[in-house]
Amino acid sequence: MRNHFNEQLEQLNVELIKMGALCEEAISAATKAYLEGDHKLGDRATYLEQEIDHKERDIESQCMKLLLRQQPVASDLRTVSAAMRMISDMERIGDQASDIAEIARDMGDTPHRRQTLMGDMARVAIGMVTDSVDSFVRSDLQLAHVVIAKDDELDQLFLKVRQELTDLIAQGKDGSMCLDLLMIAKYFERIGDHACNIAQWVEYAITGEYEDD
Repeated sequence: MRNHFNEQLEQLNVELIKMGALCEEAISAATKAYLEGDHKLGDRATYLEQEIDHKERDIESQCMKLLLRQQPVASDLRTVSAAMRMISDMERIGDQASDIAEIARDMGDTPHRRQTLMGDMARVAIGMVTDSVDSFVRSDLQLAHVVIAKDDELDQLFLKVRQELTDLIAQGKDGSMCLDLLMIAKYFERIGDHACNIAQWVEYAITGEYEDD
């Protein structure tokens, strides 16, 4: 019985890795759609968001079966409960990647696409998502703490982008364009928040303690 439960937990890890990979690809596609003005990549991000939604439902069903058909001990309950919370955050990450792609599609061809630190924000956000899922699969508390600490770096990048856009508006640049860019930056910042949430649920799964910032 225990061996079967462990096998199912291992399969849960595999599915979480797949969902995390979809999130990473969605963010990457949305970022390139923004930086390069490539509408096809924007469409790819939207498609991936739908795939992430499907994966969330599949994993949620898998978690419920684990809880109902097995007799998990306290640590197992924490692991499965954390996984269910994590997929909710990953679903939101997919939504926000799609939102970035949607704004990118509506933006005109502006050189200011590449004058912000958005690429750096995307890089940090993708790394946080990857590491947060890895920390769960590997039960790596230290890596989870690294993700949580990275949130400060992403927040600082957001503040720099906001200041840069404020300066552009002061110079008489297109205010509507600057607001679009600010929204994209905010979505990256929120993606980081969700990755941080995932890492905090990993901490809960390992230690039984959850610290909500």
